Amino acid sequence: MSPATDKAEQRSILRGRRDGFVQALSPDDRARLEAEAAAALMPLIAASRSVAFYVALGSELGCAAAMDIAARAGIDILLPYVTGRAAPMHFHRWLPGEALESGWRGLLQPRADAPRGEPDVIVAPLVGFDSRLMRLGQGGGFYDRAFALRPMVKKIGFGWSVQQSCAIAVDPWDVPLDAMVTERGQIEPEERG
Repeated sequence: MSPATDKAEQRSILRGRRDGFVQALSPDDRARLEAEAAAALMPLIAASRSVAFYVALGSELGCAAAMDIAARAGIDILLPYVTGRAAPMHFHRWLPGEALESGWRGLLQPRADAPRGEPDVIVAPLVGFDSRLMRLGQGGGFYDRAFALRPMVKKIGFGWSVQQSCAIAVDPWDVPLDAMVTERGQIEPEERG
């Protein structure tokens, strides 16, 4: 089986696992767990000037609590701005409470005229991850390309603990994360051998 076939199958399984986990949570429990993940993330970004977060879709682990804490700490908040599948993802400045607009494929993003920024840290959504901190994304390659263009940026995955898999299928262009944070805390990478 090719990595692409493996990835498609893994995405299906891990999305189902993530959806089931989140559907079983009350709104209060989800908010509490997202706040716990935000607290676990803060030591990893506290010294940063600017951090790229994301606006969660569906059952993704939400960043709202983390963005609020980061903004209060004086960290510039950036959000992805996407115009099309082949276009590179940019990051635009945003403040909690500012309006977002619907972008490519319904992604909520800052206005087109919001100032661009370059992150010190990218907090990335994911479908799955493994103990080597290999990340399985949605399949568009936006984050892999963003990582490749910014080799010095700190790459942090942000997801639910149920999204961990024994081994994520990888392609040659896949970039490992530097850290992973879930509602249970930080996960250190195992040997990547």
